[in-house]
Amino acid sequence: MTRQLVIAGIGEVLWDVYPDAARFGGAPANFASHAAALGAEAWMASAVGVDELGDRALATLETAGVRCGTMARDRDHDTGQVVVTLDPSGRASYRFAADSAWDHLEGSIALESLALRCDAVCFGTLGQRSPTSRATIQRFVRTTRPAALRMFDVNLRQHFFDQATIQSSLEIASAVKLNEDELPIVARLCEIGGSTPRQMLRELVERYGFRLAALTCGADGALLIAGNEESTCPAVPAKIVDTVGAGDAFTATLVPDFLRGLPLAEINRHANAVASFVCSQAGAVMNLPDYLVQWA
Repeated sequence: MTRQLVIAGIGEVLWDVYPDAARFGGAPANFASHAAALGAEAWMASAVGVDELGDRALATLETAGVRCGTMARDRDHDTGQVVVTLDPSGRASYRFAADSAWDHLEGSIALESLALRCDAVCFGTLGQRSPTSRATIQRFVRTTRPAALRMFDVNLRQHFFDQATIQSSLEIASAVKLNEDELPIVARLCEIGGSTPRQMLRELVERYGFRLAALTCGADGALLIAGNEESTCPAVPAKIVDTVGAGDAFTATLVPDFLRGLPLAEINRHANAVASFVCSQAGAVMNLPDYLVQWA
């Protein structure tokens, strides 16, 4: 029997506030929720306020099967919120509340213990916008075992990133995932060459020694690179409701499939199928159909 993988998301937990409702979100929280749905022992490491949204966030994570023993409650700061606006094509834009609970994530014995157990961790740039959380996240990632997959899901949002954070995150990561808008920004900030997205991604892999790199391109699908192997896969057609969380679902599929040693092309097809399904649903986290869960 295959051992259950231990997979963690670390960073922001927040609520996406739409014109009609507030929906649970935060890239690493979405990642953890989908990883749990796909069979992992999934954990979330973050902080929420001692408020109604904090209570709802913990309940939502637990309902999704995510373990919350590394979730802190912050009495001095509110649970994070972001106002989401969708354009006519369903593409999302975001306005984030400042100084939220997840900006004050501090180290703990529970976090260190989880880091030492992880088969994989996913982290991004937004969760590192404050010095406190940046130090905690990077310490967690560095504490994971050498065999663990350290997935840096770049996830650039507004002005909440800088060259130093991107550079230090690339240096401690062993895998990276970017979208078509983020790759040119990272390439410019890190002086990565190449005239095509594939060349830029390949140079990132070679410079930082990544075990795995993923470039998502919306309706055009994704490019994966692992060692000398590459895979391109078109997106699965879907009626787009909104794109929030699709990239997180892609990453949550990619990580366990890669750790289980599935063929790269099969990993790409599965991740694209999950991301496409998420695009067809409202919000970032939902139940996945059995055929996607039982793909492998």
